[in-house]
Amino acid sequence: MHPQAPISASTFSRRRLLGMAASTAAIAALGRDAIGGRDTAPSPARIKKAVKFHMIKENLSVLDKFKLLADLGFDGTEIHVTTKVDRSQVRRAIDATGVVVHGFLNSSKPDLKYAIDTARFYGATSVLVVAGKVDKDHPYDRVYRQQQQRIRAALPYAAKQGVKLLIENVWNNFLLSPLEMARFIDELDSPFAGAYFDVGNVLRLGWPEQWIRILGRRIGKLDIKDYSRRKQNQEGPRRGFDVEIGDGDCDWPAVRRALAEIGYTSGWATAEVRGGDRRRLAEIAERMNRVLDL
Repeated sequence: MHPQAPISASTFSRRRLLGMAASTAAIAALGRDAIGGRDTAPSPARIKKAVKFHMIKENLSVLDKFKLLADLGFDGTEIHVTTKVDRSQVRRAIDATGVVVHGFLNSSKPDLKYAIDTARFYGATSVLVVAGKVDKDHPYDRVYRQQQQRIRAALPYAAKQGVKLLIENVWNNFLLSPLEMARFIDELDSPFAGAYFDVGNVLRLGWPEQWIRILGRRIGKLDIKDYSRRKQNQEGPRRGFDVEIGDGDCDWPAVRRALAEIGYTSGWATAEVRGGDRRRLAEIAERMNRVLDL
């Protein structure tokens, strides 16, 4: 990899900007779901709030789980590739409640076509992609090339289906800085490639507001959780996540300012924390409202 000048949120090529404009129109056209033709997207006037479907721990039917989310003020949810759920029941629950499945969580599973097709079936606009893992046996430069090849090969099909492939920053020893993540995405050269930015995941070694400003409009969606550096230092890195949203080291006012600066005022924000019953989910909703000023 050759060194590259620092990347700012304004370094999109003219081709990329034109492509983003075209993709906005395409996604709007595809926003009506595959069954019944109704537009399931919530109003775009504000940041929309969601939880992962597997965080709902009440012993309820799929429909009643969606009703629970609606009661608590959530706009949507995301379904993980490992979650066992009847897809037809999910479709009926979407139609009945207006709570949408906004994304499909594919993690690091290799079959991106399946993930794209599943997202399209639900009416979702994105697939979350974990791009590779670097370790002693998987060199950084090789993983970089292989993951770009893998994602680039799936992008034409994703674009045809109106589904974005959003790459998440995770603890996989890869894409360790916002400058590199921006470069990785830009080199894919597609408006259907972007970042799924996890606010909490960068707090171990960085500051989310800096990542947000650098990634800029590459950010397609947000994962919301917090992190305690004190717990990290005293109990180990993973224990840093054992803190509630708003009680860790994230500077949420700074995050809100950075999001406003890049124009992220109507995207999705999805909690990725310990789930639970109605009372627990209500607490998560309240904490998200507070830190994001919803």
